Amino acid sequence: MKTTLTIGTRGSKLALAQTHWVSAQLREAHPHLTVNIEIIKTTGDRITDRPLSQIGGKGLFTKELEVALMDRTIDCAVHSLKDLPTELPDGLTLGAIPIRVDPRDVLVTNDGVSLQDLHAGAVVGTSSLRRAAQLRHRRDDIEIVDLRGNIDTRVGRVRDGDIDAAILAKAGIQRLDLDVRAIPIEEPDIVPAPGQGALGIEVREGDEDTAAVLASIQNDAAAMEVTAERTCLAILEGGCQVPLGVRATIQGDQLYARARVCSLDGSTVVDAEMDGPANEARALGERIATDLLDHGAAAIIESAR
Repeated sequence: MKTTLTIGTRGSKLALAQTHWVSAQLREAHPHLTVNIEIIKTTGDRITDRPLSQIGGKGLFTKELEVALMDRTIDCAVHSLKDLPTELPDGLTLGAIPIRVDPRDVLVTNDGVSLQDLHAGAVVGTSSLRRAAQLRHRRDDIEIVDLRGNIDTRVGRVRDGDIDAAILAKAGIQRLDLDVRAIPIEEPDIVPAPGQGALGIEVREGDEDTAAVLASIQNDAAAMEVTAERTCLAILEGGCQVPLGVRATIQGDQLYARARVCSLDGSTVVDAEMDGPANEARALGERIATDLLDHGAAAIIESAR
């Protein structure tokens, strides 16, 4: 068994919080393990003055970490799973998916109002095409502006009154234990991103020593949920900037999934819901993706590219 493990991570406060949590879980399971953390800046971290949709390409927050993995600078990399492309580079694989936290989006405001109670004409910030598209579908009477930066920066824009609200992932607020007024946005108002709320730990294929260490924090329920979600995403051939929301939830021995593709202007929505055996998560992801395509999702996705 390995005695030393080097984990690669982005340098944001959230990425470090996630990585320190993983480190603590591993050290609890393996008391004699020494964990080192290597901070690596990604393309998405360096380019902050343009919307993500204008930067283009997949792996904006992962590529440099993957290079470090292949160069053996690090043993594994911790990602927010929603940022990790469904197709990994040759020689790399997912080594573990730990327990998942709440995957919902939240509306952050100064007065704690919900999405339905947000006043007409409100200015709402988000950098996600998925969130913006679904928000336009749900509330076509508000203004949406691009909002980049770390969570503190985005929350600060709300606190300072630059914008009325921001839509963020509840997982990030939870992991940073932020004191903000955040109201969860329930489905079907906005369907979360595939893998939101989950972490993915990427490793080199064939590195059995690292895989053995990571096996201690694998969560099978989270893995089944995100397998269905990421399978759907892969079939639709979408990166993080395609307006797809999909959430799978374990219910006993069944897996329930809801998915949505929404045009960027919010005018057209294709929804799908279905369930199946939890141990057939990939098949469920394939079926729900096919259902979306059969009902017009392909045209929406193509127009968003």
